[in-house]
Amino acid sequence: MKPRVMIVEDDEAIVVLLTYNMEAEGFEVEAVHRGDEADLRLKERVPDLLILDWMLPGLSGIELCRRLRLREPSAKLPIIMLTARGEESERVRGLVVGADDYVVKPFSVSELVARVKALLRRSLPHPSINHFKAADLELDRERRRVFRSGGEIHLGPTEFNLLAFLMSVPGRIYSRQQLLNAVWGEDAYIDERTVDVHVGRLRKVLNKGGLRDPIRTVRGGGYGFDETFSAKGA
Repeated sequence: MKPRVMIVEDDEAIVVLLTYNMEAEGFEVEAVHRGDEADLRLKERVPDLLILDWMLPGLSGIELCRRLRLREPSAKLPIIMLTARGEESERVRGLVVGADDYVVKPFSVSELVARVKALLRRSLPHPSINHFKAADLELDRERRRVFRSGGEIHLGPTEFNLLAFLMSVPGRIYSRQQLLNAVWGEDAYIDERTVDVHVGRLRKVLNKGGLRDPIRTVRGGGYGFDETFSAKGA
């Protein structure tokens, strides 16, 4: 079955360009030109990935993204946001409301297609995977052991679960609230700054001796496992 991609964009030239290239890559494409219309369609059927323009008639892309994250069927829908806004504050805003990635206009179509493929790979469930490796860092979820540079490092239960969660989807930036829900549980009544404390503890152990930091921080956005870490070498 072909992966289904919805494009929500009011610029017809961009829609035609993306539709042609996405279909050529084997995707099933649905195009919508208004944010409010997309909101209705997404309530009926959730695609495998959403390409969402920031500025839309009817309902802005940023507001649509926020709504999608609040609804269970689309809470984990991979979303790439298209935006003419290149400022850091605007990129952070997009990440905070739940976008998984962003592309600034004008953009390379081949790069966007590559990002779509990468995000779809990361978003597919892998319940059987218990072992993660990136450069000199290895995590065995089944045995609950972590190794770096050939030696075992010892993490507390929370730090271990936090690292395992981040390594399971490299490159994805999670807000503090998302990390609280995933690692501590949605019923946990814990201040979001608790995440900062545990990330700090995790970094202290992982980066002992001046080793490279595999945890990526987006100011005002959250944390993720650096997707380029494996390419940097040990």
